[in-house]
Amino acid sequence: MSVEILDLAALGLTAVFFALLYYLHKKKHVDFGVRTILAVGLGLIVGLAFKGHHVYVAAVGTVYAHVVSAVVIPLLVFSIISSITNLGNSVRLKNIGLKTVFFLVLNTFFASLITLVAGVATNIGHGVQYELATDYTAKEVPTFVDTVISLFPQNLASHWANGEVVPIVVFSILVAISYNKLVVKKPEEVAPFKKFIDAGDLVMGRVVSYVISFTPYAVLSLIARAVSRSSPADLVPLLSVLVLAYVLCAIQAFVVEGALIKIVGKLDPVQFFKGVWPAGTVAFTSQSSVGTIPVTVNQLTKKLGVNEDVAAFGASLGANLGMPGCAGIWPTLLAVFTIHLLGIEYTPVQYAFLVVLAVVVSIGTVGVPGTATITATALFAAAGLPVEAIILLSPISSIVDMARTATNVVGAAAATTLVAATEGQLDEAVYNGEAEVPAAEAV
Repeated sequence: MSVEILDLAALGLTAVFFALLYYLHKKKHVDFGVRTILAVGLGLIVGLAFKGHHVYVAAVGTVYAHVVSAVVIPLLVFSIISSITNLGNSVRLKNIGLKTVFFLVLNTFFASLITLVAGVATNIGHGVQYELATDYTAKEVPTFVDTVISLFPQNLASHWANGEVVPIVVFSILVAISYNKLVVKKPEEVAPFKKFIDAGDLVMGRVVSYVISFTPYAVLSLIARAVSRSSPADLVPLLSVLVLAYVLCAIQAFVVEGALIKIVGKLDPVQFFKGVWPAGTVAFTSQSSVGTIPVTVNQLTKKLGVNEDVAAFGASLGANLGMPGCAGIWPTLLAVFTIHLLGIEYTPVQYAFLVVLAVVVSIGTVGVPGTATITATALFAAAGLPVEAIILLSPISSIVDMARTATNVVGAAAATTLVAATEGQLDEAVYNGEAEVPAAEAV
């Protein structure tokens, strides 16, 4: 009975904090980003005050995550088709597509490179006393052929139910390209389809704005759950890896992405981080790059001035390609840790080859569930390292996943912003906060 009382007490305190957030929004008109950051602090208070008693509190965040997941697929279908049909010009579409892929892959390269340097410099894993698990079943790495096949749609309902985004994206692209071909020859006949898509995109945009408005409450709930259920005893032996992983994610998200925004985009990095912060916070708490897409698109368009079509395309692709946290930092860190743990002799050339493998693997495992584990397994298999060593860091994997996901989302947002800036699809007045943004009050 005591457990139930404490759970209810945690819910009561959470309700008080919810009321505070609502008051700040409706009465004081506090900015969405500020409320989201405040929600993180309030979530920490609830989680620490009611350790292990998060059943009712977590339900709020779970409901939010479920609703967002339900919205993502129809949002992608309408937004991608609408975006590509609006782009129209094949040359423009090609440039935007190629640049998006380039910047996303570049993120993975930099993430893997800095991880390699940091891991070797700190000698991470050396001296750690761990024995390899004997009951570990290696995660199956899809073959190249299977990976390619999985990219294409088979059953849209099944893809939707399983959260398989890539086939949905491919299907939407095929539909949009088909429309672009037909509209030249039969504009009147396909006009109703375009109106339907644009109307659907408009409606889904409104749905998303309603869902996003609940983000601070969900963040509070999810942070409370994460803090409440963590067990420090299991983390002590691997604390060095946990700390280094977070440091690397911070370097990638703030230093690397900030430098790219400044040097390539010739934009103020501070404005970028102010705009993308809510999306990063949602990614951190929800641990879902795909689930964060609506928030990412909203922040890119409303706060950073990115063209809606470019934002929808870049954010969607960035949730499945590149992924500097899951495909760059984590697999490389695991590999260096294992090399030092087992005392394997590695030459500088072999170490450098790990970076190449990480980039290749990040492309070859697109659309596969459990990305971080799959990319790590694929990298280990390609590098000849014992894949059973991956299980050693499983106690901290879920905690690191928060930082990994946030890094993925920030990287995708940065890549999209760079594409918009270099293609003339970015409103610098909005980016710099010098222009009013329509419908900003939706969040």
